[in-house]
Amino acid sequence: MTPTLFSHYTPLNPVASAIPRVDSSVRLSLNPVRDRRVTVDGAWWPYSRDAAAELPGLIAAVDQRLAGTTLRIGLRQDEWDHIPHRLPARGRQVRIGWFGHADPHVLTMSMAGAEPIVLLVIPPGTATGPAEAGLKLAAEDTTGFVPAEILTIAHLFTAPDVGLAYEEDSPDWENEGGYVTAQP
Repeated sequence: MTPTLFSHYTPLNPVASAIPRVDSSVRLSLNPVRDRRVTVDGAWWPYSRDAAAELPGLIAAVDQRLAGTTLRIGLRQDEWDHIPHRLPARGRQVRIGWFGHADPHVLTMSMAGAEPIVLLVIPPGTATGPAEAGLKLAAEDTTGFVPAEILTIAHLFTAPDVGLAYEEDSPDWENEGGYVTAQP
């Protein structure tokens, strides 16, 4: 059965009336296997917190990569600026829902005739190394990890070497797993 779309195309403004196109600069990774056991289905690294500016490109990219139709997006209200009620997308309006108690690190996309897509949202100001690691990790098996843990792991993989002050014959090590700083 083919889903019926009840949303009518109503331009929000002259700029928003343009049909969003997939831009190669959309920073998105998707797990090639749609597995309901994983925590997230991929990750998205937006350039800003402006939902009205960022979401059209995401919608177009996800629709193209999954050969699907995004109907609705749910996101954390206080993580975004300029959240519209609807966004135009190829002959339809995508509804945007915002919630005060949703996970701040995820965005959920309801798709026509398919399970929802849950994306890890990498904060816009994240450095390139950790963000790219997060994009890669989220597209792999994330079973058992909450979104915040995926972001933490991504930062750990790219953290600079802190260079512990351990020397082979140093008497400064404790027996509890840590080390004591040099004695005065």
